[in-house]
Amino acid sequence: MNFNNQGTQFSYCANSAKWVISLCFFIHSFFLAAQVYNNSIYKQKIDSIVKAKSKTYLEIEGVLGEKKQDTLLMNYFLEESFKKKYVVGQAFAYNQLGTKYRNLSQYTKAIKLHKKALDVAVEADNLEFTVYSLNMLGVVYRRSDAIKTALDYNQKALALAESVKNKSEGLKRSINVSLNSIGNLYHILEQYDLAINKFRLSLKYEEELGNRLGLAINHQNIGEAQEEQGKLRAALISYETSLAYNNAVNSDKGKVICKNSIAQIYIKQDRFNEALEILYPTLLLSEELGDKYITTFIEMNIGWANMNLNKFDEAELHILNGLNVARKYNMPRAISMGYKFLSEMESLKGNYEVSLKHYKKGIEYEKEITSVRNLRYVNDVITRYESEKKTNEIEALKKDNEIVRLKLKKNRATLLISGISLLLLAVILYVLYRQHQLKNDKELLTLEQRMLRSQMNPHFLFNSLNSIKLYIINNEKKNAVHYLNKFSKLVRKILEASSLKEISLAEELETADLYMNIEDIRFSNNIKYSVIIDRSVDVEHIKIPSLILQPFLENALWHGLSTKQGEKIITVHITKIQEEFIKISVIDNGIGRKASERIKENKVLKRQSLGVDITKERLANFSKDYLNSFKIEFVDLYDNSKKAVGTEVILTIPII
Repeated sequence: MNFNNQGTQFSYCANSAKWVISLCFFIHSFFLAAQVYNNSIYKQKIDSIVKAKSKTYLEIEGVLGEKKQDTLLMNYFLEESFKKKYVVGQAFAYNQLGTKYRNLSQYTKAIKLHKKALDVAVEADNLEFTVYSLNMLGVVYRRSDAIKTALDYNQKALALAESVKNKSEGLKRSINVSLNSIGNLYHILEQYDLAINKFRLSLKYEEELGNRLGLAINHQNIGEAQEEQGKLRAALISYETSLAYNNAVNSDKGKVICKNSIAQIYIKQDRFNEALEILYPTLLLSEELGDKYITTFIEMNIGWANMNLNKFDEAELHILNGLNVARKYNMPRAISMGYKFLSEMESLKGNYEVSLKHYKKGIEYEKEITSVRNLRYVNDVITRYESEKKTNEIEALKKDNEIVRLKLKKNRATLLISGISLLLLAVILYVLYRQHQLKNDKELLTLEQRMLRSQMNPHFLFNSLNSIKLYIINNEKKNAVHYLNKFSKLVRKILEASSLKEISLAEELETADLYMNIEDIRFSNNIKYSVIIDRSVDVEHIKIPSLILQPFLENALWHGLSTKQGEKIITVHITKIQEEFIKISVIDNGIGRKASERIKENKVLKRQSLGVDITKERLANFSKDYLNSFKIEFVDLYDNSKKAVGTEVILTIPII
């Protein structure tokens, strides 16, 4: 071994290391000096703002730009504003510092700073900064799921801004923030159409102002409401539009939110690997930004996608990451989502007891968000807000009423006649109301009678009894007794169900099964009937109108399969769409609707089928108790050569 060469190598390495350290120190010193120099420039700008005592948000933002997010500079701005008794500067600095803490999910600190901003803005009698501070408080409270408080602040901000006739650009932007925030609150309350209306109104104003960041935010929010409505394709288009605007203004936070939403759509479309390709790099960017709120939901979505790919260890890691952050920063909605994902995952693994525990925890946090008292209060406030724009008209009416009251006081006879007239009007309105009620009750009774007649039509009864009689004639006693039992049980179930507005899905399927067994006799036992129920559907607890499946099964049999040669198949597939709807598909491999219509036209005796029309009326009556409505779709099925291969009837029914 040559120790001299080795010493030379050590000396060379040591010199190289010193050179590298020196270079790193030089680069660090260079960037540090550049940062100090850069900050000194902005400190000079801040000094100029304080000296000029700028009064509007846009004037200050125009000078500081993105540096308004620099905590050190904002603290310097705050300190200088205090020294010079520049109250507007204090309001600006407090709000920017509050926004910084909000984005780090430190909501208590954020609220404290925004309230200080509000106090100094009110003290300075600066309406623009008062409105801005109220809006920022609304956003923080919404992030922490304090819906009532958030709505109060945003509505107050909107009322103040709209009270000004000649609005500044800053006030116009604040109006858009208020509309956007109120739309988000409507979204949380599941009032999606109201939410979209607010976002589109804000979108219109943002287009007038040319504010591309505002356009990005509103397109994102519209997409979220459309996603909740199950309009995934429309939502995806809205998210992609928002992403394009965020790319144009280079908003990293906007990009993170949009990409997470796009990935979420992919998960719902079973495109799990595509979703993960977006989510993993988006998580890194979100963590760099430090926004715990967004990061929490990205972690949850990564867990959700991996769970669907049966990668349970990876899924659990990310769901727990999200859950821990949500618990740390008190995010009830995120906590509820995390426990529901854990419940679903444990169920897939067969750990049903653990799954139930997680599910119960998720429900507890969900109740915390959507308590009846909370929702009732907020819905009252919504009504109040929607009528606020008519305040001036109401005040004018009050003045008119006062004049009328004074006139009536002078003329007692007129007052007496008016009182009698009002009493008569009240009596007439009550009578009309009672007539309307009785008419509705009569229509409902008539509908139930028509439904019973359609279920117990003479053709079906006569043919069923003939089939059983044939078994008796052929001395097939077992078959005769078997089908007679089924027939009597079916008749009893139809009579029992006809007196009920709704029954469980399990009972409806049992009735349908009996009906198909009876009809199968007439088809020489050639009908293959099956029911497929997704595991997310609890048939015992879901309620639907009684006896709605039979008309569609009857149509499939007598219009689709009766003239078909070969194998005859009817399949009923039941799934749940989110938590609001149950979807029932009745699929047959018959001759198709067009061919059926041609056969019907050629018949001498045309039998009119009223079962489907009656069912539509009953579903419409059933849906009155829900926010959502029912839907019936008829889909013609074709093979690759465009030949008819059957019909699918899709019933979408609202559930609790």
